[in-house]
Amino acid sequence: MIAKGSGKTLHEFARENLFDPLGMGPTEWETGPDGEPFAASGARMSVRDLARIGVMLLHGGKLNKGQVQAWALNRYFYQSTIPLKDAMVISRFRDRATRIEWRHRIEDHDGDKGSEGGIERWLKLTEGLGLDSAYVESTEGILPATRFAVEAYVHFCRDKTPLEAIASSLTELFAPNLHEERISGMLQHYDFVNPDIMSYFSRRLQQAPRDAGFALEYVKEHARTPAEREAVCNALIFKTNVLWVQLDALYHAYVDGHIPPGAFVPKSN
Repeated sequence: MIAKGSGKTLHEFARENLFDPLGMGPTEWETGPDGEPFAASGARMSVRDLARIGVMLLHGGKLNKGQVQAWALNRYFYQSTIPLKDAMVISRFRDRATRIEWRHRIEDHDGDKGSEGGIERWLKLTEGLGLDSAYVESTEGILPATRFAVEAYVHFCRDKTPLEAIASSLTELFAPNLHEERISGMLQHYDFVNPDIMSYFSRRLQQAPRDAGFALEYVKEHARTPAEREAVCNALIFKTNVLWVQLDALYHAYVDGHIPPGAFVPKSN
């Protein structure tokens, strides 16, 4: 249909109308024996570019307030579980130096006595969006897919090798650019967003490069065999799937309109 209407292949049309406007790099599109592209799948791109598609609705101002609330509510479960995941990673190491290095990640999210952490900053976001903090912290309204994906991430770090547990955090390599785009995009497009409630992302601009830098150096040093390097790549793919499942579930529930029973239902906008 696209080819008949535009005179271009599906890949050419997507390149011109979606991929290039998003600033994406090289892409490929798998075709069948007849040379026609697989419209429902088959597009190949970098992890960074895949993330660009997943967040363009949020950063580009394409969502209403209720949809942004749903994203922040579900993402809270992920953010509040990160310290549990990091405690699991620490428990895998007898090496004291690695435990000390990883420990600050827990402090970054949990905070300390008299100091604000990432979880508090995320609650500042949800409160600023009009959500009750007690309801957010209860996680009663999150999507089932969110819960399954986040818990699968914790189990991954518990059950896989310590090398794979650290490698799964390498998505932080892409975080600074995404956070910058998120801050500028949401402030530009949503009148219910202000710099104060975006403090979680502002703080992560300094924290994420440090975290990613350590993880990258660790896997470069310790992934010595082809099998270990493949495991590192697969761990990163697994983590991107954890993140993608959450975005996919949010789209299905709050854009397509298939909200499961018991999940958060936005008020009419």
